[in-house]
Amino acid sequence: MRWDRKYHVVIIPKYRKRNLYGKLRKHVGELLREVCRQRGIDLLLGHLMPDHIHMCLSIPLKHSVAFGIGFTKNKNAVRIHRQILANKRVTGLHFWSRGYCVSTVGLDEETIRKYIREREAREKRQRELQFES
Repeated sequence: MRWDRKYHVVIIPKYRKRNLYGKLRKHVGELLREVCRQRGIDLLLGHLMPDHIHMCLSIPLKHSVAFGIGFTKNKNAVRIHRQILANKRVTGLHFWSRGYCVSTVGLDEETIRKYIREREAREKRQRELQFES
């Protein structure tokens, strides 16, 4: 059976804190890839912004979109707390906010990939314009 099910997914940290910097940024991508591999989810493209993550995921037919994203967020949060935030005083294993944004990629995959790649440059330009005014 052949299938092509791709989704553009955006997830944000709890309270939309800008905490995807430094040591955390370095490891979150690796952890996301590892968790996705566990369920056969392909992380085709991902881009970490300071306060959110854009991903292009290919989720197998045997999993619903909600299951795929929920599994990825939950397992990733547990690993972030165990491996990165282990020595910090944090209660609970909450890292990601409750919701997420998802849209189908379909036949317009290249446009979505381009959007994800160029998003950081756009936000950087906007921040520079804010500081100038």
